[in-house]
Amino acid sequence: MNKKRSYNGIFVLIIGLIFLALYIGSQNTDVSNFTRGELVFALTRGDVAAVTIQPFQETPTGEVRILLSNGERRTFYVTDTGDIEQLLRDYGIDAEVLKVPSDSWFLTSILPILLVVVVVVFFFVMMNNQNNAAAGGNRMMSFGKSRAKLAEPGGKISLKDVAGLKEEKEDLEEIVEFLKHPAKFAALGARIPKGILLEGAPGTGKTLLAKAIAGEADVPFFTISGSDFVEMFVGVGASRVRDLFEESKKNAPCIIFIDEIDAVARRRGTGLGGGHDEREQTLNQLLVEMDGFGVNEGIIVLAATNRVDILDPAILRPGRFDRKLSVNRPDVGGREDILKIHARNKPLAEDVDLKQVAQTTAGFTGADLENLLNEAAIAAAMKSRAYVVQEDIHQSFIKIGIGGEKRSRVISEKEKRITAYHEAGHAVLFHELPEVGPVHIISVIPNGLGAAGYTMPLPERDDVHITKSKMEQEIMVGLGGRIAEELVFNDITTGASADIKRVTATARHMVTKFGMSSNIGTINYSNDDHEVFIGRDLATAKSHSDETAAEIDREVKNIITACYERAKVIINHRRDILDKCVDLLMEKERITREEFEALYEPV
Repeated sequence: MNKKRSYNGIFVLIIGLIFLALYIGSQNTDVSNFTRGELVFALTRGDVAAVTIQPFQETPTGEVRILLSNGERRTFYVTDTGDIEQLLRDYGIDAEVLKVPSDSWFLTSILPILLVVVVVVFFFVMMNNQNNAAAGGNRMMSFGKSRAKLAEPGGKISLKDVAGLKEEKEDLEEIVEFLKHPAKFAALGARIPKGILLEGAPGTGKTLLAKAIAGEADVPFFTISGSDFVEMFVGVGASRVRDLFEESKKNAPCIIFIDEIDAVARRRGTGLGGGHDEREQTLNQLLVEMDGFGVNEGIIVLAATNRVDILDPAILRPGRFDRKLSVNRPDVGGREDILKIHARNKPLAEDVDLKQVAQTTAGFTGADLENLLNEAAIAAAMKSRAYVVQEDIHQSFIKIGIGGEKRSRVISEKEKRITAYHEAGHAVLFHELPEVGPVHIISVIPNGLGAAGYTMPLPERDDVHITKSKMEQEIMVGLGGRIAEELVFNDITTGASADIKRVTATARHMVTKFGMSSNIGTINYSNDDHEVFIGRDLATAKSHSDETAAEIDREVKNIITACYERAKVIINHRRDILDKCVDLLMEKERITREEFEALYEPV
C-alpha cells in the first residue's frame, strides 16, 4: 500500500472525527419524556417529590427535571422557566433552579487551536507529497543514467595479492604504468590499448585482477555489470552507455570495468526470429563509444567474461578491445602460491603440506582453492581446534569435490565388497599405467553425491598437451572398476555408469575433435562451436552425413573395446594385488598411497 496515501487518509479521518465530535457536542443527548399536562396531573395527585430547573443560555428557555414519588425521573423542555416556577409554587413545591451554563472550555479554547494545527499539518503533508512526486519525476528522468560505481583510488587489494597469474599481471602492470607515467609512452608515439578483455573460466580471478588494478592505479575506477545496461524499456541501455562515457570523460584519465560483458555484448542476430532489439541498441552504442567519431582519450575499458565465444566480433577487434588476456586455471606452482596467500590469516599445523594440496587439486581455480581452505578452517573450528591440520583440508577436498562422507549410511557386506573391488580395479590401473599418475586415496565410504566410494589420483605434473596414449590410459582407468566386478563376481552392477559416461565422452572427443582415429582421419566433426545460439543451430545443417556419424560411433566403440581388453589383461595379471587391496579396504575403509604401494612389496 502507498504510504503517502495512507498518511493522507489518516489526516482526513482525524478532521472528520473532530467535526463529528462538534456535531455530537452541539446536540442535547437527553430525550423529552414528559409534558406540562402530565406535570399538572402529577402535582394534583401529589406524586412529585422534587423538581430541578436548568435554564439555557437562550433565556427564558430551559430543561425541567422531575423526580416522582416512585423514584422515576422525567424530563421535558420549556420555553418559559418562570411559568413553571410559578406553577410549582402554586402547588407548594420549591423548585431548585440551577445557574445558566457557561461555554465549554474545550469548544472555546482548545478546539480552535486544534483545528488550526490540523489544517496546517494537512497542508504541509500535501505539499510534501507534491515534492515527493516531483522527486519521483526526477528519478524517472534519471532512469537512463549510468549505474556505474566510482571506486576510490588505492583500494585494499593490489597486484601483490594476486597469485598464479604472472603473465596476466605483467600485461596489466603496463596499463598502470601508462596511467602513472604517460609521458614516456607518448614520447615514443605509443598508444595505450583502448580496451582489455579478460576471459577465462569462472573463478580464475578476472574480477580479482580488476580490483587489483583499481588498487594500484591512482585514477578514478568505474565499475558496472553488463546486466546493469539492459532494461525492458527500449533505449535505456544505450542512454546508460552514453552517460557512463560522459561521466568518464569528466574524470579522464580513468578506467571503466564492465563485469560479465557477455550480458550486453552478445553476438547480434542470433536469437529465434532475430535479435533482442534493446540489447543490440545498447551494444551498438557501446561500439560507437569505444571506437567511433568521438574522442575518448585517457579512458581504458576493462571487461571480463567467461563466454568469449558468444561475443560480437565487432567488439573484439583492435581499437576496441586491443588485448585479450586469457586467465587460465593455475598450474601446480600457481596453485601453491594461491594457497599460501589464502593461508596467511589461517593458523596451519606442522603436518599441512600445501605443495601436496596443490598436487591433488589439479583443475581447481583460485576461487576453488580459497573455498577449500575456508572449509578446512570451518572444520577445524567445529572441532574446537586452534589450528588447521592436513586432515581438515583432506576432508574439505572430499566435501567440495566428491561430497561429504556418509559414514552413518548402512550398506551390506556384499555391497561393500563390490565397491571395494570396483575401487581397487581403478587403483591397480592408476599404479600400473605411467601416464595417469599414482594413487593418493582409496575409500569405500559412501559420499554425498551418491557414489559408494572413490579413488583419488595424485597428478605429479600439469600437462599442457594431452597425448593419445594418455587419453587411452584414462579410458582404461575409467573401465577398471567394471572390469574388476566382471572378473571377480562374473556379473556387473550399475556402479560404473558415471565411468562409462566419462570414457565415452573422451573416446568421442578423440575421434571427432582431436583427429586421433586412423579410420576417420584428421577431420574435425565436432559441431558444438555455436551450441549456445539456438536460432543459428536450428538453421545450420549437420557438418557430416549419416554414414559418417555411423562410422564415428563404430570408431568410438572400437577405441573403448580395445582399451577394455588391455585393462582386463593388466588387472588379471595383478589379481593378487586386487585381492589384497580389497581385504585392506574392508578392514580400514580408507587407505593412503603408502598403504596401497606397500601391497606390491614382497612379504
